[in-house]
Amino acid sequence: MKKIGALAIAFLIAFANTNCYAQTLITFGKFEVNKDEFLRAFNKNKQTGQDAEKAVREYAALYTNFKMKVQEAREMKLDTSEQFKADLAGFRQQITESYLSDEKTNKKLLDEAFDRSQWDLHVVRYSVSMDETLPPSDTLQRYQAIQNLFKTLNAGGAAEIASPIDQADMGFITVFSLPYVYENLVYALKENGISNPYRSKKAWHIFKLVNKRPSAGKWKIAQILFTFPPETEASQQAESKKKADSVYQQLKNGADFSEMAKLFSDDKLTYLNGGELPEFGTGKFDRKFEQEVLQLTKDGDISMPFQTSYGFHIIKRISQTPTPTQRGDDALQYELKQKFQQDERINISKSKFSKEVMEKIGFRTSNSINQQPLIAEPDSILVATDIRAAINNSPFANKPIFFTTKGTIYGKDWLNFVWEYKSNAELYKNETNAELWEKFKPYISLDVYRKNLESFSTDFSYQMMEFTEGNLLFEVMEKMVWSKASTDSIGLKNHYDKNKEKYTWAPSADVLIMNCISEELAKAAIESLKQGVNWRELVDANQGELQGDSGRFELTQIGAEPNAQSETYSKITPNPDGTASFMYYLKTYANGDPRSFEDARGMVINDYQEVLEKKWLDELKKKYPSKINESVLKTLYKK
Repeated sequence: MKKIGALAIAFLIAFANTNCYAQTLITFGKFEVNKDEFLRAFNKNKQTGQDAEKAVREYAALYTNFKMKVQEAREMKLDTSEQFKADLAGFRQQITESYLSDEKTNKKLLDEAFDRSQWDLHVVRYSVSMDETLPPSDTLQRYQAIQNLFKTLNAGGAAEIASPIDQADMGFITVFSLPYVYENLVYALKENGISNPYRSKKAWHIFKLVNKRPSAGKWKIAQILFTFPPETEASQQAESKKKADSVYQQLKNGADFSEMAKLFSDDKLTYLNGGELPEFGTGKFDRKFEQEVLQLTKDGDISMPFQTSYGFHIIKRISQTPTPTQRGDDALQYELKQKFQQDERINISKSKFSKEVMEKIGFRTSNSINQQPLIAEPDSILVATDIRAAINNSPFANKPIFFTTKGTIYGKDWLNFVWEYKSNAELYKNETNAELWEKFKPYISLDVYRKNLESFSTDFSYQMMEFTEGNLLFEVMEKMVWSKASTDSIGLKNHYDKNKEKYTWAPSADVLIMNCISEELAKAAIESLKQGVNWRELVDANQGELQGDSGRFELTQIGAEPNAQSETYSKITPNPDGTASFMYYLKTYANGDPRSFEDARGMVINDYQEVLEKKWLDELKKKYPSKINESVLKTLYKK
């Protein structure tokens, strides 16, 4: 069991700053961490409401430990494996494109995104699908339908929704919820405003702004999900509903939400974490789910079971965070930038950016090259039997044709470009060699820039370092802590034997939990159990009407009576939908009853991981003696 998960690793990971003029904040061994590097990491992960000095000092300690572990991973050469190199190259390729755009245009678009992030818009969309295969008469009919609808809506009339028009209430959306072109349309509207018809590739669209509200911020919630497959029969859905109602009743009776999620939730991504979902904002989930979230007005509030297309949900509000209203808020700016880099609007700045790249890399033409025969050279190359050999044997192959601050571009680069371009049927549109020459210059400039991005973009350099150090941390923790703890059976058993008093049960019981279709069936089930009928036989005899499960649970996990006794029954708990549930306590155990090694194994592994990590960290602190520069540290929390 890995004690530090992906989120914990993300919390610890920082960026390494290459600015040698920054003030040194931390030294460990012969290595240094400067103020700028630390600040980037701290601002990315800081939480509001903390005491400033305490937060900075605690994070400095965590960060120092993190850097020592990463350095040790490098000492162990964990970054030299072929798999590690392949992962790093793959990540570099994945993020590179997002940095090939104009920074000024990016800032303008990010400022626009911030302004839009302050508002949530309730939008209704009307659409008419279009298909290139439609006959002209149908195309005209659909065009007229969307135009007539626009006139009706614009005049304040009520829309008549009939084929071919489709209407969709999109609920509330916010920035980055829609494709950028649609986002522009809806954020330009006033309340109850109607957009002009917009023609996309596959449909005509009209958007109506129903109302707007200040941004609702973000929510942190936990859920218990009861799924059922698509096209499930009503009876099967009803069974899921009964199970949800039964769990809800136990929550009302005091059962722990986190424990119930672990026991009953079908959400495989969250149940082990007590049902907690990653923090989310407006437009992330469907309208019904968001409406239920909004009805939870206080932290700790729990919803009644409700249905969406995924199944039945019970949700608990953990926290709500308002959207920052200050443009300079670091956390919001980081979030907007991450979303922006994955959004289509980044292409707006890419076209402008390509023209600036040549200046950034010091692009200049060689005076020694005769361009006219060079531009004509591909014509003789591409008719050769062996094109690759013809390129290498060309008199222009090794002649410099352009110079940059990052290297020289040769004739063979041009010849290879033409060969690859003309071999791509999707790209090549019968351009002349002269036209391809004009395409080649920004193309090869961008290629040089791409290969040397660390020199031109601090953010890119940081992101690459973040990924590298994150992978190194994972690898070294796996090697030095996680795998050791899980495979050291002797060490685990010794740790358990030395700490048996720690691994005990709270008041617990071997429990049979029964969920029945009615209170009358629950009473009958209790009578049958009292007469010695095996509960599994009872379930088989009442298929679809009675469900049972058994196991040892701590009483607080299942909302049981704190004074439950062996061989007794709980009260029958009726549910709002008419179903009922009860528990049979086969055997109860007092507080402090020892857990067997197998029962405690997961807890022992977690604790043994801590022992191994502390021992290892003590060794690292001796190897890399650390020191905090107090004068620099104080500048981080004193204004």
